[in-house]
Amino acid sequence: MMRYIYSPSTDPHWNLALEQYVFDDLDQDYAYFMLWQNDNAIIVGKHQNTAGEINAEYVKQSGIRVVRRLSGGGAVYHDMGNLNYTFIDDNPADEFDFSRFCEPVIKALGSLGVDAKLSGRNDMTIEEKKFSGNASYKKKGRIMQHGTMMFDSNLEVLSNALKVSKDKLASKGVKSVRSRVTNIKPHVKEDLGVQDFIHALRDFMFQENEMEEYVLTPEDIQAVDALRDERYGKWEWNYGQSPEYTVQKEKRIEGFGKLEIYMVVDKGVIEKIRFHGDYFGAEDTQPLADIFIGCQLNEEDLAKALDNVNLQDYFNNLTKEQLLEIMLI
Repeated sequence: MMRYIYSPSTDPHWNLALEQYVFDDLDQDYAYFMLWQNDNAIIVGKHQNTAGEINAEYVKQSGIRVVRRLSGGGAVYHDMGNLNYTFIDDNPADEFDFSRFCEPVIKALGSLGVDAKLSGRNDMTIEEKKFSGNASYKKKGRIMQHGTMMFDSNLEVLSNALKVSKDKLASKGVKSVRSRVTNIKPHVKEDLGVQDFIHALRDFMFQENEMEEYVLTPEDIQAVDALRDERYGKWEWNYGQSPEYTVQKEKRIEGFGKLEIYMVVDKGVIEKIRFHGDYFGAEDTQPLADIFIGCQLNEEDLAKALDNVNLQDYFNNLTKEQLLEIMLI
């Protein structure tokens, strides 16, 4: 049985807290499908260096809020022309399979006359232009996958607010953020507004699934409020300290994403190290980083440190050889 939840809020801090609350604390005998909207926000991936992903001056002047989510992947822009979806369910497979939850969305869009496709690692596209970025988070046999659906978003604000690296644009074979994204609205046969689109998507999901609506209780809302205040509303979670480093390495790998490595190296020995990027991984990377502290920055020492490490726990679709190559380039 699946439960449907529609968020009563457009506050990005609250909605990210709501996702975590549903994932961690609501009855796990159920799967969940959620629809929600954020007003003027950038949502950064768990592993990203926030300062490196946004145009800070523009974001401040425009009143855009910046919030870090639990899942990996890249930064995305939300406004009231965008709709977000979340699936939460059991996860027997130990892998990131975005098609599992993208396909129901693609099918729903097909019912509206939209020919959408799953593209690359975690995007959905229309006529080879992206309208949806997706991310996933796994913990204790459960999975949360969420994604954007740009229905009628302000693409000008999106392109000004996000600081997309040149190598990411080059890997897509295009010249600008604006040129590789599209809204859904121009591709829908009917003349729908955002609310009409939300209702159509909701109704389709009810038709296709054994699903019941769940209305948040006062106790649920109080718990989400507390989580927002404790985590998602705090600068320490959303920004944190910019990484101190004397050495910076970075590389984008097809099927994996971009990895940035910041190291403080003294006399060839690693004293501090941090990983950032738009990659996916089930575990926090700091314990992995810690095993390199005290190692000499050479292939032999670094490879030895990884002897008993299952790298896929931290970096999905990255080999040890690829990690060493990035650290040593």
